[in-house]
Amino acid sequence: MPSEYAKSLGARLRSIRQQQGLSLQGVEEKSAGRWKAVVVGSYERGDRAVTVSRLAELADFYRVPVAELLPEGAGTPFEPAGKIVLDLEKLYDQTHEELAYVAKYARAIQQQRGDYNGRVLSIRADDLRALAIVYDQSPSGLVERLTEHGVLVSDPRALFNS
Repeated sequence: MPSEYAKSLGARLRSIRQQQGLSLQGVEEKSAGRWKAVVVGSYERGDRAVTVSRLAELADFYRVPVAELLPEGAGTPFEPAGKIVLDLEKLYDQTHEELAYVAKYARAIQQQRGDYNGRVLSIRADDLRALAIVYDQSPSGLVERLTEHGVLVSDPRALFNS
């Protein structure tokens, strides 16, 4: 009897295959026999365990990140749920080219919001995800990068109490 994880993984594999308009036989044909219909079908039913290396190869075949093949919540690193706060003075004073997109995005948000307080800017989770895509990183990876450059504010109230 397949485990719940195996069933969830299989459902994810089936969903990706179907999104691409492929039948099991279509996968075998498109892969020139590299992926047998019976094997892919057994992965999808959860009847057969798939190794990490085979899963990576299957992701490559479907042209999706491996994480897209994993069931919801599996292998997903913790991502910040709320918002982050940027120290605009430090961000705009930075000479690091790698923060140029963050600065440009922050200026665009300020303009959109009509928010020119000049000290801090909160970045919502959706904004953070969009920026992370630009940097080809996870949101938590981008937060780590921003922290390393000292442009994140842990307690925005402290800026105004000094």
